[in-house]
Amino acid sequence: MRECIYIMNYVRSLLTMDNLMKLFVYLVVIVSVYGCNFKDAKTPASENPIPPVAWHTVDTIDVAAFNQDIVVGKPTLDVGVYFPSNFDSAFKKVTLARMMESIRAAKEIYKPTGVQLHLLWVKTGELDPKYFSIQANEVPGIPETEYTNMYVHMRRHPALLTEHAREAFTSIVEPDKHNSRTVYLIALQDVFYPFLEVSEGRNWTMKTVRTGGLSFPTYSYVNSLPENLRGIITITNLSRPDRYRLTVAHEIGHKVMNVSHEYKNTNPGHEVYAPGGLMLYGDGEDIPSGADGRWHLERLHLSPFLYQLQPDGTKVWNQDYQEGGHYYDPLYGDKVIRFGGKAEIDENW
Repeated sequence: MRECIYIMNYVRSLLTMDNLMKLFVYLVVIVSVYGCNFKDAKTPASENPIPPVAWHTVDTIDVAAFNQDIVVGKPTLDVGVYFPSNFDSAFKKVTLARMMESIRAAKEIYKPTGVQLHLLWVKTGELDPKYFSIQANEVPGIPETEYTNMYVHMRRHPALLTEHAREAFTSIVEPDKHNSRTVYLIALQDVFYPFLEVSEGRNWTMKTVRTGGLSFPTYSYVNSLPENLRGIITITNLSRPDRYRLTVAHEIGHKVMNVSHEYKNTNPGHEVYAPGGLMLYGDGEDIPSGADGRWHLERLHLSPFLYQLQPDGTKVWNQDYQEGGHYYDPLYGDKVIRFGGKAEIDENW
């Protein structure tokens, strides 16, 4: 900055020159000052680099045994597990044993669909404690109204990761050429998800859910997720038998079917409790097909997260999203449901 101050003082001494010369000098000053500021500027990345977690594989988990029934040529989903080793001692909602039990249950639940889960690895390491608990996304500013359905609204106004969440996942997920095609099950202590809900009259209020699992699906985030973080799923509560039976399968469903909480005649919503389908809150495990089943099975098989393993070990991946992965992405063709919006408030407001 000393050079910049010197230049400014020099300009003041030249103000007796004619107007043309003054103009020339002013131009020189502008370029010089810009250059000084640019030289002194530093990017946030250089000031505060995000250190990666030093992960190492958990030797007690027999990955080969888990994968022993993998069949060449069948649709396959790659899954990696990150389980921090330094959680607070009071945190008991997720244990590594329950995480593995939930993954095995998911493998069983998806077996009738013809899709097989392939476990890449289970890793542990010390995570920066400031990332134990995160707010998943920024508080939305525009509520969903009766003019469009949930999926159209989310495409127009995608969810956005908080900067804190982005930093956390950047430190957790290791760089890999298949980052955008791999599902990462990440154990954390708390993940909070804020959304807007009608309170009374024509007023909306923010509601924050303490999630047991969160899939960061592209129908909600569309193309706002960095490519390397597209496969993240957080798991924060497997404390009850129903939770460790269904949570991982349910969250994988959000990711690979790319649908919200919906089933047959039940349109999607943030929190929908009903029996029957895997994608509702309840004890259901059904993954239906056809238009009557909202194309869940067909959308599953179209997922960019799936590939077919070839005899030579190569992977033939499904086609990727064409428009960021919103619910109506052209990837799905006619495997979508068109439905109207829902009036949350009195139409005579």
